[in-house]
Parts: sequence; C-alpha cells; structure tokens
Amino acid sequence: MPIAITGTGLFTPPYSISNDELVAAFNAYVEAENAKNADAIARGEKKALEPSSAEFITSASGIGRRYVMDRTGILDPEILAPRIPERTNDQHSIQCEMALAAAREALAQANTTADRLGAVIVACSNMQRSYPAISVEVQDALGAKGFAFDMNVACSSATFGINVARDLIAAGSVKSALVVSPEICTGHLNFRDRESHFIFGDACTAVVVEDAETTRAPSFYEILGTRLATKFSNNIRNNAGFLNRTAPERRDDADKLFVQQGRKVFKDVSPMVADLVSGHLDSVGIAPTSIKRMWLHQANGTMNQWIARKVLGRDATEAEAPSVLEEYANTSSCGSIITFHKNRDGIEDGDVGVICSFGAGYSVGSVIVKKATRPS
Repeated sequence: MPIAITGTGLFTPPYSISNDELVAAFNAYVEAENAKNADAIARGEKKALEPSSAEFITSASGIGRRYVMDRTGILDPEILAPRIPERTNDQHSIQCEMALAAAREALAQANTTADRLGAVIVACSNMQRSYPAISVEVQDALGAKGFAFDMNVACSSATFGINVARDLIAAGSVKSALVVSPEICTGHLNFRDRESHFIFGDACTAVVVEDAETTRAPSFYEILGTRLATKFSNNIRNNAGFLNRTAPERRDDADKLFVQQGRKVFKDVSPMVADLVSGHLDSVGIAPTSIKRMWLHQANGTMNQWIARKVLGRDATEAEAPSVLEEYANTSSCGSIITFHKNRDGIEDGDVGVICSFGAGYSVGSVIVKKATRPS
C-alpha cells in the first residue's frame, strides 16, 4: 500500500525579532549586570559578561531573525523571556490554537476534511501541560475522529511522528493521520546566555499522511521509507519537569532551560545524520546523485552544509539544500517541515527528496519521499 504526505501547513507567529533588536536587549542586560557587579569583577571574584553582536549570530548560525509569540518580554532587558498569559480551561490552549491554524492549511492542501482523520499526533519538544493531551484537545477542536496522543523526541519529533503515522496506516489502524508540531521554543530559551540566546523562534507545522490510493489530494509525496535512530547524550538537555517543585532550591537554575554544548553537538550529530541518511538511501536502492532535494532540520547553516556535502559527495546548491534559518531561526521539530513546506518548487513527478530532522537525544529521523500526481 503506498502511503504519502498529502498536505502540509504552517502557522507563523505574528511578531518578528531581528538580530539587531535581540542583541540590543541582551547587551543592555549585560551592561546592567556588569555595572551591578563591578566591584566583584574588579576583585576577580566574578567574570564580566560579554556582549553579543548581530555579526556573531549570523556567522555562528546563519540566523537573521525569528518569529515569536511574544516580543515585548523578550526585548525587555529586565525580563528577557516571553510573556504569554495563561488561559482559562474553557479556552483553547495556545498550542492548540497554533495547531488549528497549521492543520487547517494542511487539510485544505490535502483536499480532505478533519472528519476523515483517524489519528491526530501532536509531536513537539515541549507540551504546555501533561494532560489532557494537547493532541486530544486539537482532535476535539478540529472535529476529527479516531484517537490522538502526544509525543516528544525533541527536534526530531515531526519526522518520528510521520514514521508513526505511516506505521499506523500500514498496519490498517487508520486511513489517514495528522502530525502537528506547535513549538514555542522561546519559552525554554535562556535569553541571558550569550551562546544560545539567538537560536530559537516559534512556529507550528502540520502534515497530513494518508493512504495514497484513497487520497483526494491532487498531488502528493509518496513515502518510500523512514528510518529512525537515537543515542543518549547530555550535550543537549533541558531539566524542566514536574519534579522541579520537589527541589525548590534548584527550581530556577539555568539547566531548567535549554542548554547545549554546541561544538560537541556538531562533532557528534553531523556524522550520525550523514551516515543514517546515506545508509537509508542505500537500503531503498536510491543513489545520492538521484536526490533532488534535502529538507534538513534548521539548527545551524554550517552543520547542514556539512551533512549535505557528506551525503552528496559534493557541495549542495541552495536549491538542493534550502534553508529557512535566516527568516525563522531554529524552530525545533518544525524546521525540516517548514523547509519542505516552503521549498517544493521545481520538484517534478518521480523526483526524490529527503526530509531529515535531528537533535537532542541524540535523535535522527529520515523520511524519503517521491513526488507523484493522482491519476485523473
């Protein structure tokens, strides 16, 4: 049974923050902290904080700006965090609201309706609550049938979710599934950390996965294969959780936000991704020279160039390995799907591409797809 991605959707938050704006807020914080601790710095008891720069951000990551759910709190040097008011239990949660916008676009592109869905999977790095599941809320708000559940594999959540959706369809459990990734990454980003304060933005993507024989979509991307891998590492970590309240003396430590050792991550993850994708292509009998496009996770421009070069055996063109980093920054599990959603021009029937995400865990998810048009 051919199984395909028949529609994708994207919710882009209403606010954008440029590198210059982010740096201005961060440097104001640095200046105030250094002034407050001037005596201790002079005595050598404290180390002066270093300012950031837009040039440093661009060269280190390829990021130019990012979309956010709130910019006022992030750009306030005394807050440096988003401020998103809690909603009542009778209102849609903010992640549900984001998911609805992306899901409706994906359903429209797939030429289908929510009542034809058999499963809704919310797959992202952070859920705003443990239960009831965000996915069940989205299922109810959409009017979808079947069942729903949440899953988290950090930045690889969307591709892992696509794999699960494909397996559910292949097993005959459902005919179609929706994978939604509402990422509010700014909520777990430490905007006081010079090495990472610029990394993340917010977004939500949605992917409809269906039995290609019964889809109503005019065109689709048949899933030729999926491959997943995980390997434990502390080099990307977030220790926030429900047990934090049981150790209040550590509740607000920096490790309760996003923490990474960037150089180690680059060294470990880049070859892990390249080897997995290369092996995956070989297992389905596809030569790297046949790949039309690589829609990679959007964490770091240099990392993506390295991975593409390793897989293709040469430097990739911008068309072959497109990037959305300059506009969206790192949106965790949304990154590869945003890239896929926005960079499908020039893909003809029969062309093959790879959607690949990777990140904390470590985790890597690869989805090989082939463009096709439904017979009229």
